Amino acid sequence: MYEQFGGHPFFEQLVDRFYAGVGADSSLRPMYPEADLTGAKDRLRMFLEQYWGGPTTYSEQRGHPRLRMRHAPYPIGLDERNAWVRHMTDAIVEADLPDELASELLAYFDHAATHMINQVR
Repeated sequence: MYEQFGGHPFFEQLVDRFYAGVGADSSLRPMYPEADLTGAKDRLRMFLEQYWGGPTTYSEQRGHPRLRMRHAPYPIGLDERNAWVRHMTDAIVEADLPDELASELLAYFDHAATHMINQVR
């Protein structure tokens, strides 16, 4: 799938578009400290590249993804989940992928974002 999406350039652009939305979102921005914004972008890109069949750089540098554990310090409720998915959806739509590839990504992100919810309000 990594190559079908367009390899490294695709994931780099996807993550850049996603974080452009996050940067302007008052509900999500506090979860991304300015001092670590570049690191967060790199980690997300590496994770997505690895998940979709690209280089294993993420695991080589950080070990097993353990997504729920890594996100546990951040209060993630339905509102935060929905904002995250909205920004990722916008980034995917901007990528202008074929429908079947866009659908694959959207389904994955919808499921993964729901799995990160750790707050019930």
